[in-house]
Amino acid sequence: MALRRIFQKTSITSGRALCAAVLRLKHTLPDLPYDYNALEPHISAEIMELHYSKHHATYVNNLNMAEEKLDAAKATNDASAIIALAPALKFNGGGHINHSIFWETLAPATGQCASGELLAAIERDFGSLDNMKAKLSGSSVAVQGSGWGWLGYNKEENRLQIAACANQDPLQATTGLIPLFGIDVWEHAYYLQYKNVRPDYVKAIYNVVNWDKVAERFTKAQQ
Repeated sequence: MALRRIFQKTSITSGRALCAAVLRLKHTLPDLPYDYNALEPHISAEIMELHYSKHHATYVNNLNMAEEKLDAAKATNDASAIIALAPALKFNGGGHINHSIFWETLAPATGQCASGELLAAIERDFGSLDNMKAKLSGSSVAVQGSGWGWLGYNKEENRLQIAACANQDPLQATTGLIPLFGIDVWEHAYYLQYKNVRPDYVKAIYNVVNWDKVAERFTKAQQ
């Protein structure tokens, strides 16, 4: 009888985990809000196509696979397997989060500039928009190896901050800052066009910042 109860309990637990796995929606590649060549000459169509359709797509696929393995590990209550999946979830989940923000905060060059409440906050916390760009550029260029430079919002202190994260570490989960705008300084983001001159790429990217979207993210972050 005891074995039967254990079997029934295990079956119920496994069944619930399997149902959760079935109900969990898979992550998908977000729509790119412009054509691959829309950011030229600052970011080439070739880079955009490879970056979006290959690199970001790989993060999405690998994140889904890692979560499927996590569901299976939870179904069998395999604590060791659950812990072992943490790096894959962080890396691929961070890659998906970071790139989803990256695409939406870029736009074809229109001469758009920061304004309104966002600009006021930038001037309050950095002195000027140019000072903020200089700090963000310096932080991005200084990343050793691969990573991201970020303009983020510190909700507890109600101020903007600059931060850098290694690899695909997501800003909010890593530092607590809410991401507003990030610069991808992995080589795949610029090498085909800028070779090893990362500073030129970082300088060029300000020509295609979607400041309206950055301002929208800032408004939401304050809520």
